[in-house]
Amino acid sequence: MIRIIDFLAAFVGLLLLWPILLIVTIIGLFDTGSPIFIQTRVGKHKKPFKLIKFRTMARETQSVASHLASNAAITKFGSFLRKTKIDELPQLVNVLKGEMSLVGPRPNLFNQQELISQRELLGVYNVLPGVTGLAQVQNIDMSTPKLLAETDKQMIDNLTFSQYVKFILMTVTGSGAGDAVKPK
Repeated sequence: MIRIIDFLAAFVGLLLLWPILLIVTIIGLFDTGSPIFIQTRVGKHKKPFKLIKFRTMARETQSVASHLASNAAITKFGSFLRKTKIDELPQLVNVLKGEMSLVGPRPNLFNQQELISQRELLGVYNVLPGVTGLAQVQNIDMSTPKLLAETDKQMIDNLTFSQYVKFILMTVTGSGAGDAVKPK
């Protein structure tokens, strides 16, 4: 049931939001020269997939978890995209492809070994990663791997349709910072 809702919501979202996606892509060309950011992430059953986002940092920024990235790497336009969460919209393509759900644990990088170990212990990789979830709306990011894995597991074990909708609405209306870049 959730897969059908994910697919329909992503399809309708892309259909309705294509003008915004086009405008952000054009502005992004002037901002960084490369508006789309594609990064290999850990998916369901630890299968790699290519996560798609709008680029918010300078192109030469090292590929690390957001909490380890430098604030100085974020462009002005990128800061706007992050605050409004518009940078996440291209992930609707990942949802359409069945690589992600709208709600689930945020997909991590393969170099985040401590988080991978914690999530493996709790069976977090048995579900699709998500665009948003309980950890994001509670401002729990990847800098606290054990807490994040435990929060992900709590969400997985107790997720109802009403919570699924609630997490999406909370994210769209600005609740939670998710994996925010920490000031250095």
